[in-house]
Amino acid sequence: MKLGIHTPNFASLASPADLADLAARAEAAGWEGFFIWDHVARPEGTYPMAEPWIALTAIGTATQRLRIGPMITPLARRRPWNVARQVASLDELTGGRVTLGVGLGISSGPEFNQFSEERDPRVRGDMLDEGLEILRAAWQGTPVRHAGAHYRVDDVTILPAPVQPRLPIWGATERLSGRPVRRAAGLDGVFPIQLGPADLPELLDNVARHRPDGLDGYDVVVTGTGNSQAWREAGATWWLHELDWRRPLSEAIATIEAGPPAG
Repeated sequence: MKLGIHTPNFASLASPADLADLAARAEAAGWEGFFIWDHVARPEGTYPMAEPWIALTAIGTATQRLRIGPMITPLARRRPWNVARQVASLDELTGGRVTLGVGLGISSGPEFNQFSEERDPRVRGDMLDEGLEILRAAWQGTPVRHAGAHYRVDDVTILPAPVQPRLPIWGATERLSGRPVRRAAGLDGVFPIQLGPADLPELLDNVARHRPDGLDGYDVVVTGTGNSQAWREAGATWWLHELDWRRPLSEAIATIEAGPPAG
């Protein structure tokens, strides 16, 4: 199981320079990944907040080995062709170290309700699926032709293509079955949210049903702050220590410099 850091992009962790410094410290301490959140507002209140792609650029230039990316990007509130170019450019900058996390985003709170964004999660699911089709097509470096219910791309080639021949995409789910699980099964990994180690076997059984080759080479990415061993035993391939945005930056530094948990 690989061990990484999961970092909010707001409050005490809102500075792109601080996030880059944390990532450099994480790499030096032996962590294997550094993933940040993607939010424009939070239900808890108003806080300073870093733009994730600017922060990821800073993180990418401050590190040499860490796998990095947004965890997760609600693709329905972004233009997929812009995300395709942002991800490809970041992958080129980092020499092929980017993983893209995608999901529906938080339905409650201000992110969709106060920004004239689509509020219906079913519609956002349709937009996410279309957006993923566009991303995969765009990363081939060949003309993209897409005419869907929500997006249209008319014979456009987006360059550069990513360094990675198949750039990994992880799909978020708060459920053990249903559409989010089927979607994640068609991607390169699953990112369960608000689920515990005891839920993982059922989730993975449901994922495997939709994958002809089973779970071989498939990522199972979880977050936590406690014992990672239960997740390892349940089948996780990545465990990300989640930093607390409510606590001072100095505590995040101490957590990272303590290094990954043993075992």
